[in-house]
Amino acid sequence: MAKHYASGTWQVTEGKEEEFVQRWTEFLTWSRRTNPGLTVAHLMRDDEQPGHYLSISEWTDEAARAAWREAPEFRELYGACVALCETSRGAHYDDVVTI
Repeated sequence: MAKHYASGTWQVTEGKEEEFVQRWTEFLTWSRRTNPGLTVAHLMRDDEQPGHYLSISEWTDEAARAAWREAPEFRELYGACVALCETSRGAHYDDVVTI
């Protein structure tokens, strides 16, 4: 089971939702292809707040997650997602308790 995660909260600019989903998909498709430490990634849309999305990716280890963020393509592909948002925030988490 993965114990290391990357997360993003995204408030997408109205009317840009479809393009955002496409760019996020391209970003994480590249991530999976080039980073074997990525086990799974999810993009979830908020049912109650239009344009609000949450992404979570699971990683095998901290080193794999760090290497992903350091790749030159990361900045470009992540930036393409951010460009479609009013606000966004990325974070890293390590599992503390699983029930």
